[in-house]
Amino acid sequence: MTSDLCCPVVELRQYTVHADRRDDLVTLFDREFVETQEVLGMRLVGQFRDLDRPDRFVWFRGFADMPSRAAALTAFYSGPVWKEHGAAANATMIDSDDVHLLRPADDGAGFPLPGVGGAAERPPADATLTPSSLVAVAVYSVAGDLREFGRFFAAEVQPALGVVPLARLETDPSPNTYPALPVRTGENAFVCVARFDDATAHADQLAAWERQTGLRAELDRRLARPPLTLRLAPTARSLLR
Repeated sequence: MTSDLCCPVVELRQYTVHADRRDDLVTLFDREFVETQEVLGMRLVGQFRDLDRPDRFVWFRGFADMPSRAAALTAFYSGPVWKEHGAAANATMIDSDDVHLLRPADDGAGFPLPGVGGAAERPPADATLTPSSLVAVAVYSVAGDLREFGRFFAAEVQPALGVVPLARLETDPSPNTYPALPVRTGENAFVCVARFDDATAHADQLAAWERQTGLRAELDRRLARPPLTLRLAPTARSLLR
């Protein structure tokens, strides 16, 4: 990782889980799958409960580059931690293949260091208190040129949103260096990540954005489908919080 950019390569992973097992996965993940991935060179940016979908667990995982991604994932999924706990994790899941492989949309658009989103350090292994903050992720399926959309977003949309994103990411078209874990292909995604103190602050921002009718129409014109908005609650050990 560079001194000022957390993760040049980022996975946005959305897991569909059995709704009555999501807390089991969160507990297992926070206890067993954080430091054990980071020691291999990965960065666990954040892990979350989706507030609107009780059957969704969402997380961001970062890498320095695509070759190190292949090496780190190979080491983890063939190693002792996954061998011991992988079956228990998989038992909570219905699907784990909804994955966007992303990169910063431009210089300075990646997650910042140290930590992410202002977090100085990760809560300890025995942490149980979940923060009141909310992380909003907007996934835009771009119909045209991805880089042109990024310029439009930075120049027009971002100033009107009333919030400075933590990260602006776009689809990384690089070949998947670890085919055992599929990623989405054949689409251009632009992903905006923002942090709010609480759900009320996010609702106020959304209400202000709804009043931007002309700009919203121009944004929609550039999309292949309506944007997906995720309202995410950080887990007790999420670095992004």
